[in-house]
Amino acid sequence: MSSLSAVDLEVARHRFVAAADEMGSVLRRSSYSPNIKERADFSAALFVPSGEMLAQAEHIPVHLGSMPASVQAVIDVFGDKLDFNSQYAVNDPYHGGTHLNDLTIVRPVGYEGRLIGWVANRAHHADVGGEAPGSMPAHATRLEQEGHIVPPILAAHNRRWVDEFLEPLLAATRTPEERMGDLSAQMGANEMGAIRLAELCKMYGAVRYHGVCSGLLDYGERRMRTAIGELPDGCYDFEDHMEGYDGLHPIRASVTIDGTNIHADFSGSSKQVAANFNAVDAVTVSSLYFVVRAVSDPTIPANGGCYRPITMEAPKGSIVNALPPAAVAAGNVETSQRVADALFGALAEAVPNVVPAASQGTMNNVLIGSDEFAYYETIGGGQGARNGHDGSSGIHTGMTNTKNTPIESLTQHYPLRITEYGLRSGSGGYGRYSGGEGIIREIEFLEDATVTLMGERRVIRPWGLQGGHPGALGEDWLIKRSGKSELLPGKVTLDVRTGERLRILTPGGGGWGDP
Repeated sequence: MSSLSAVDLEVARHRFVAAADEMGSVLRRSSYSPNIKERADFSAALFVPSGEMLAQAEHIPVHLGSMPASVQAVIDVFGDKLDFNSQYAVNDPYHGGTHLNDLTIVRPVGYEGRLIGWVANRAHHADVGGEAPGSMPAHATRLEQEGHIVPPILAAHNRRWVDEFLEPLLAATRTPEERMGDLSAQMGANEMGAIRLAELCKMYGAVRYHGVCSGLLDYGERRMRTAIGELPDGCYDFEDHMEGYDGLHPIRASVTIDGTNIHADFSGSSKQVAANFNAVDAVTVSSLYFVVRAVSDPTIPANGGCYRPITMEAPKGSIVNALPPAAVAAGNVETSQRVADALFGALAEAVPNVVPAASQGTMNNVLIGSDEFAYYETIGGGQGARNGHDGSSGIHTGMTNTKNTPIESLTQHYPLRITEYGLRSGSGGYGRYSGGEGIIREIEFLEDATVTLMGERRVIRPWGLQGGHPGALGEDWLIKRSGKSELLPGKVTLDVRTGERLRILTPGGGGWGDP
């Protein structure tokens, strides 16, 4: 917009991002569960009336890239009958969600009787009533096995909301008090976002406000097109694999750079499987957005405008665009990581000195619980090295960006004890620049419980680049009370006994350059 100077644009951008940041702070500080309060497993963003993302906090990539689908799902159902004083909920992966644990709360924002935008946040609820505590059972093949399904629904404080949404959710979960507390925190965060958005509209004036929003989106598009235009035109291919119960399942990425546009084609990827590591298309496109931002220019404002030059083709019924009733719990947390790896591998052909070697490529999901509690953790690992830099050790990489649960909080809330926690020496791949090291985390069970592990890179090591060596495989061990150790599959649900220990060794990152 010609009336917006560079200074006006930058000030406006930071104002909207600050509103999203404040939403995240409200959510984290008022939540009940360690998963949200300590691990910060949530994301927040603002949207224009059409549903295009206006600004986001720098939270979790797999949440943020897919959140526009949740807003659009609400618009599709309620767009012609909005209540500016209400909020809307959704977790159905086939209607705007990602996996059932991620509950998205969406709120329209009105000013002087007109819709000026939307605020939304997504939080991972530690249990939503799946067939195993934590609601990511390794044996699931259908969505309903993973927990309570919430299609786009009005979440106003009335009888219908209680009957149709709140009571069924609380009845399904093993931890209703915790769920109610986290849900209240989500709604409070949206209220704060709505206040800030209305204040900005009042400050700018309604006409100029919409011009500022359009200007920000157009600016994001211009920046992204400029960045893509600096990449070499061509078509670049790479294949990586998910580690299934019955063997390997390919994910094939073909990335075409054509002027100021970039297109990813996943044709040739595995068909959806009878397991829970299928991904819906919103998850796959979020991985694409993340990789393009990382490879082009990470300083580009993350809004809907910067995604306009990016398109995707993912065959329906494939592992990267599953159709109902397929289970999808691990598609969000694990397949998203592999999609990102495949895209990075393809773009390494185009810009070899920019793309890093493969990072750990997994979130190392650990779910422990019973009828009384549900503990969820993702564990960091090694980052892939890149030209000029060793990879960082013991951090989350790729499509996630959470913290860990501090030992003090974990032992206060759950019948668990941490007996070892540190870096896994020697797990990073050698290279001119070495990959980061993984983590060792050992947990002792103080009560009988059910454990679900959902991890990758237990069969195929995180690859190196330009002659760098791959990182170490991840390993999961159950140590019996007798002292005997049993190597566990990367994806499994099993019962454990008091006094047994779970020992997790996460993968290292790949090395870069001939050592």
